[in-house]
Amino acid sequence: MMKDIPIQATHIVLRGKMCLFLSLPALAVICILGTLWPVAGTVFAESGTPPKQTQVQTDIDRLEGRWVRPDGGYILELWAIKKDGSVSAAYYNPRPIKVFGSKWSRKEGKINLFVELRDVNYPGSKYNLQYDPKSDRLKGTYFQAVEKQTFNIEFVRAK
Repeated sequence: MMKDIPIQATHIVLRGKMCLFLSLPALAVICILGTLWPVAGTVFAESGTPPKQTQVQTDIDRLEGRWVRPDGGYILELWAIKKDGSVSAAYYNPRPIKVFGSKWSRKEGKINLFVELRDVNYPGSKYNLQYDPKSDRLKGTYFQAVEKQTFNIEFVRAK
């Protein structure tokens, strides 16, 4: 026959003689997590919009790919685009030209791309581009370091 064991705040009786001892703070944490856990997972599902970081990553992912300058066939290839502003780039005319640095940024909601070339005949030539989502083009300027001239240019996505 089972004796009545008083339930105290520090333990819960489970089937007969087996007891599970829990401290009051542990019980409080379990109760709070049990209440909030289902709500936390539905916040974005109910609003219909994913977290902003996902939207940003999707936007910048559109930069990835091969881009061609129609005025000369120059190719800019972009990959490994990360939310920290880093982007890997290669440039061809038609042979590979060394890319010294590349990065992307967001200003006033627009995606900007900077690429610097450092190679023979390209000692610090620079692209300052902005992604146009409506036309799916990269538009901006090219600074030709040898001639010390800046040109308005654009890249179209290679097909």
